Amino acid sequence: MLPHRVLGVHGPEVSALGLGCMGMSDLYGPADRIESIATIHAALDAGVTLLDTGDFYGMGHNELLIREALRERDQVTISVKFGALRDPDGGWSGYDGRPEAVRNFLAYSLRRLGVDHVDIYRPARLDPNVPIEDTVGAIADMVRAGHVRHIGLSEVGAETIRRAHAVHPIADVQLEYSLLSRGIEDEILPTCRELGIGVTAYGVLSRGLLSGHWSPGRDVAHGDFRGISPRFQGENLDHNLRLVEALRGIAEDRGATVAQVAIAWVAARGEDIVPLVGARRRDRLAEALGALDVTLSEEDLAAIERVVPAGAAAGDRYAAPMMADLDSER
Repeated sequence: MLPHRVLGVHGPEVSALGLGCMGMSDLYGPADRIESIATIHAALDAGVTLLDTGDFYGMGHNELLIREALRERDQVTISVKFGALRDPDGGWSGYDGRPEAVRNFLAYSLRRLGVDHVDIYRPARLDPNVPIEDTVGAIADMVRAGHVRHIGLSEVGAETIRRAHAVHPIADVQLEYSLLSRGIEDEILPTCRELGIGVTAYGVLSRGLLSGHWSPGRDVAHGDFRGISPRFQGENLDHNLRLVEALRGIAEDRGATVAQVAIAWVAARGEDIVPLVGARRRDRLAEALGALDVTLSEEDLAAIERVVPAGAAAGDRYAAPMMADLDSER
């Protein structure tokens, strides 16, 4: 079984690697339902206990998929993001963090997941029109009512983390963190550590760039947001793939894959960090789980830092309109 880590001082104990389920329903192009469920089952069989989802992934599809996969299974921690507003065509129209919206979103998630509580509940982004104290206060009411076990945050900055934590203990903050996305290291990660808050790191393979499987001429499927992601465009992509090839040399010398080294690097940044991998297939899951067998020495970490130093990536991690929604980037 997998090693475990605790999400901060106040959070649950979970497997040292979590499964992000977004791509099984949305944003990465078509997914295979049967393979997605088989991948969740394989993760649980391997000892993964943390599943991450959002109520807006496929407009509820992802929660229903998880419910189907989890029949007759227990001992799973489910983390749910809420607040993103969608339309029937899959478009985006902001975020809603009002207390009445918190209760509404949660009611639907509980029904779709078929559970009486959510283990970790978090706003997907900061609603600029609602004080974070109001949003977290509403979730705290749901904790007291027994509908939520722990409160999390996602893509927020240090000041917001402090304000939220003053209202109710925060278990973890979900943030993009990888060799190509290291912005949290300056202020956000130290703040989390000061307050005893864990980090669940998504995008550890930088949306597939660090998987070792991406190629310059790869066709991007309709509905795959990497088609507009700056890091996957033109000269940016060429530059970023050169970084991957440099990393590949280090990985091969250690008998590992690029993806395994990239995941192991995130895991090595601290026991308070739990990487989330977005595997949609069993073979990719198996590769990711192999990262837990990769131990990086100080010499390994120094070699990685030389070929992929902080700030080495070309292009922002999101297109400009999505970057504007990130409190963590302000």
